[in-house]
Amino acid sequence: MTSTDAKADLHFYLQSARDALLWKLDGLSEYDIRRPLTPTGTNLLGLVKHAAGVEVGYLGDTFGRPFAEVLPWLGADAGTNADMWATAEESREDVTGLYRRVWAHADATVEALPLDTVGRVPWWPEGRDEATLHHVVVRVVADTQRHAGHADILRELLDGAVGMSQGNDSMAPGDDAWWAAYRDRLEHAARKV
Repeated sequence: MTSTDAKADLHFYLQSARDALLWKLDGLSEYDIRRPLTPTGTNLLGLVKHAAGVEVGYLGDTFGRPFAEVLPWLGADAGTNADMWATAEESREDVTGLYRRVWAHADATVEALPLDTVGRVPWWPEGRDEATLHHVVVRVVADTQRHAGHADILRELLDGAVGMSQGNDSMAPGDDAWWAAYRDRLEHAARKV
């Protein structure tokens, strides 16, 4: 496999996760994309905001390619978890537009550098802070896919929408009655333990 093929594979899986994260916002109200749906506050728009910050750090700062915009929630004086939720002043368009601009910046880094380029991750411990571009891209793909999975669950809880993208739910065939019976079967099995 050539470096170009490897980059194309990595980009495909990263872009798939990015697209899934944004798709999970489609058709939902401002409240629903922001509201905390777990005891730890996980919310859809916060996942997108967090993913943008991850890419800025790993695929920008790590390779001496800082993003042109300041992200205050990543600053030293930002509150804990400031990247995991959107303030009332940060619109859906602000966060999603930022994420798309970050994609372009991150993609330019991957395109410009060989996969064996070594960068320094500023928040990793000194002496263990070096990583290749290949390693970092794999890490970002894994992180983004993980958060896309969180978004899958949150969206299903909100309105039942499931899947990777519009028209690609990757689910077993079945109508509402089939899924209700399936869930009941699982509940019954769980209670028998």
